[in-house]
Amino acid sequence: MAEAKLSNLGSGPSIVWAILLIVFGFLAISLPLATSFGVVIVIGWLIVLSGGFQFIHAFQSKGAGSVLWKLLVAILYLIVGIFFLMHPVIGVAGLTLGLAIFFLAEGVLDLAAYFQNRHAGGSGWLLMDGIITLILGLLVWRQWPSSSLWVIGTLVGISMIFTGTTRLMISLAARRLASVNP
Repeated sequence: MAEAKLSNLGSGPSIVWAILLIVFGFLAISLPLATSFGVVIVIGWLIVLSGGFQFIHAFQSKGAGSVLWKLLVAILYLIVGIFFLMHPVIGVAGLTLGLAIFFLAEGVLDLAAYFQNRHAGGSGWLLMDGIITLILGLLVWRQWPSSSLWVIGTLVGISMIFTGTTRLMISLAARRLASVNP
């Protein structure tokens, strides 16, 4: 069973998908605004679909208060999702602002965690992560809303490149291991 999984990991299609992910990551970085709009549109549709499921689920609930509350939540989901789809520029700006706030909060929390655990082994990595994340949050925040033009697309592209590279390396290692242990 494990040999079959190794064989699948090192297969040609697995390597091709990893390479495509890397290529699309570079494409996302080179077209950050288009990527950002794409992300907002996907998120908008996911929110709309979630609102539809919330709406259906509301009528399966027991009690008028529960049904009413779930209907209000479903309507909120639908309004936000449709708003993102109809106004993707505002959606990109809103997501970028949310991302800046997230990075700032994460950086502060990482720094607090470092000071609580500074004597533990490897705590320097936590300090470095906190500082870098805080700086990233400040950079995005200080340049908002103009940073909305590049932040989401660039970060998605970077993530795709790292994910593709990781999958490629795992696939190549699995292929080497499978060839050594036939």
